[in-house]
Amino acid sequence: MSNFLVAADGKTPLREAVFRGGGSGFGGQMRNWSVPSQSVDAALLPVFEQANARTDDVVRNSGIAANGVQLHQDHIIGSEYRLSYKPNWQLLGLKPDKGLVKDVEAVFRDIAEDPACFIDAEGKRTFTMLMRESVATHAYSGDIMAKPEWIPRQNSPFATAIRLVAPRRVCNPQNGMDTDSRRAGVEFDRHGAPLAYHVAEGGNQFGLGRTWRRVSRWTANGRAGFIHVFEPVEGGQTRGINRFMSSLEQIKMLDTLQNTTLQRAVVNAMYAASIESELGSEEAMQYLFGTDQSGSIEKMLMTYGDYYSAAPVKFNGVKLPHLFPGDKINLHQAGNADNGFAALEASILRYIAAGLGVDYAQLSRNYSQMSYSTIRAAHNDSWRYFMGRRKIIANRFASMIFSLIFEEMVARKYIRLPEKARYSFYQRRHAWTKCDWIGAGRLAIDGLKEVKEAVMRIESGLSTYEKELAQMGEDYQEIFTQQVEEMAERKKAGLPPPSWVKMQAMAPDNPSESPNE
Repeated sequence: MSNFLVAADGKTPLREAVFRGGGSGFGGQMRNWSVPSQSVDAALLPVFEQANARTDDVVRNSGIAANGVQLHQDHIIGSEYRLSYKPNWQLLGLKPDKGLVKDVEAVFRDIAEDPACFIDAEGKRTFTMLMRESVATHAYSGDIMAKPEWIPRQNSPFATAIRLVAPRRVCNPQNGMDTDSRRAGVEFDRHGAPLAYHVAEGGNQFGLGRTWRRVSRWTANGRAGFIHVFEPVEGGQTRGINRFMSSLEQIKMLDTLQNTTLQRAVVNAMYAASIESELGSEEAMQYLFGTDQSGSIEKMLMTYGDYYSAAPVKFNGVKLPHLFPGDKINLHQAGNADNGFAALEASILRYIAAGLGVDYAQLSRNYSQMSYSTIRAAHNDSWRYFMGRRKIIANRFASMIFSLIFEEMVARKYIRLPEKARYSFYQRRHAWTKCDWIGAGRLAIDGLKEVKEAVMRIESGLSTYEKELAQMGEDYQEIFTQQVEEMAERKKAGLPPPSWVKMQAMAPDNPSESPNE
């Protein structure tokens, strides 16, 4: 018998004086909902391999899931991921040196976007391609993993190369059980910091014949030996959680729903007409189950066949002769195959979009019934999400690669660090390699309005050219340099200088205004 508090009348039960989420709920709906309190690792690692395998499957076979990954690549990275070098001048005790900044950016861009792909250990990817693939991998696996290599190559000015590692290859040797010091292929020290990673190599599709290579996180001289980037949600977490995990079931069910609805529509459209006969229920059952031994059913069917072979029923040819006595023809229409499907599909897509952190319209590619204001509000929400991913995931991974390249720049004397610096490179590695990255620009819904907005922010001192052009995916220094060159050429050719005032005159804020007013 359960005990509960009652009111003064001794009969009316009082509402539980606890948080409802931890109680039995109104009417006892949550009384049987008992969930163990456990860490992220305890909930994730037992199903980690299977969950990521299922995510791989939906990304390969579901257009919605594939578009979710593509959105991460296009909005976080874009067509080129560019370095914006910003060393910590204050800490280094130096005055800003634009010459050094331009030299570093030029050398890095030369090796990063070389079509020969020397920066990739496999020789298949430029730096931007490495970043796009890494962001996609993080979206559907939760981790970015890479191993820096030293590969001297002919015609390559650098030996540093990056080998991307598929997260599924990092696992316990011999598929052993997790321990306190090793989980999911990652070794830890007593503070929980990773010491080494175990990477599976070789073997067939069933995992037979595989060997494991232990890779230390850091080399003896402090250079990164293995790169692992993910965003933990609590202390002690070992591996990342992919973006599809919370909506994986809905993606699979949506795929089944779409296929089933398509099959139904095809079946409904296959038959234009059918002939209905007056075969009795008893005779029909005898025919279906073969209980009739007299052969009457066979004789009747032969009679049908002889009749319709002599007088075939035509439909597309319009002519319809007399039917067999007792028969009638039924015309079929495909009808509306929706039957509430569109609303259900949209509801599931909204759920998936929320799980991925993107906008429903972007995920479904459906912008109908949306105004400028709603589209911009939705895109601003997803833009904040993408900028968070860029800062926490993409920028961190890119900066670790740049640090490796910068070290080799200094060693090979492609650049010379100022002698008056307070610290050397090895004393303050991050101060020398501090940087930002310029990726895809924010989508402009109404280009004219948003350009005017940017100009007003700059003119009012609320923003800078650097920030506004970075939001457009451009480097302000390159834009300024190009503008100077173009103005000089226009002046040399006798052309008037460009002016945004002319644009304002052609498209005033108030359409009723005349340019001459």
